[in-house]
Amino acid sequence: MTGAAPFVSLIRRYVLDYLACGDTSVCDEIMHPDFLLYMGGHELGPRDDVYVPAVAKQMEQFPGLCMTANEVMCNGDRLALRFSQHGASVRHDGHQAAWSGIGLYFWDGERLTANWALEDYYARRRQLADRTTNQLEPPAVAPWDELAEAENPANEELVRTWLRSGNIHGQPNVAFDDEWDGHPCGPVIEVGETEVGETEVGETRVDDLFSAGDRVAFHMTQTGTYVGGAGKDDRLGTPATLRSAGIVTVVDGVIASGRVIRDRSGLFA
Repeated sequence: MTGAAPFVSLIRRYVLDYLACGDTSVCDEIMHPDFLLYMGGHELGPRDDVYVPAVAKQMEQFPGLCMTANEVMCNGDRLALRFSQHGASVRHDGHQAAWSGIGLYFWDGERLTANWALEDYYARRRQLADRTTNQLEPPAVAPWDELAEAENPANEELVRTWLRSGNIHGQPNVAFDDEWDGHPCGPVIEVGETEVGETEVGETRVDDLFSAGDRVAFHMTQTGTYVGGAGKDDRLGTPATLRSAGIVTVVDGVIASGRVIRDRSGLFA
């Protein structure tokens, strides 16, 4: 064993020194000035002018915000982190919430340069409105000891084909959003050869995808028709856009397990 991958050590600082401590001054050391966050169809960057102020707002709402690493995968050049954020909202009389997220990170060998990310703000909003709190997912046992694993092009192609099929919700052993905690998480949109008026809908764009050993991380954007499950049922059948990020494990040419976080909040909005 040669120790954790250097990229993993950088993400450790990102999680523990920056986000868990609420210390945005660390960003100068771990992020390039042109750092860009792709999230929910928005580009938040550069670092100092746009990204840091946006994160500071969330830290103000959740002054004791915690971040727990649930899964880390790395191939040396790329890294994916599945995490939980949890805390008490000062805007909701101190009520607590826990929600999941996935980030797909780029770096230049020293600092972070970009991140495709999604957080389950839909689940967070529901918890704060209903005065309920999700359970916390188990943390990874040793996330900061993760070794870099080689890329696997065959696994990447298998997952890319699965994503482009449009019907990923029915994949056995792949959990969506917070359904693991007993909350129903239906397909939300139908992706297919459909026309609504003069607008063609039904497309999957893979925004980012990479592998490390038997795992594949991805971010994608789908268009289709809304089938319910995110509020506003008066909009059933209308064109909709849904962004998703996930990490899946491939065993013997089959997607054996995984986790997908979808931007239901963006769809709702």
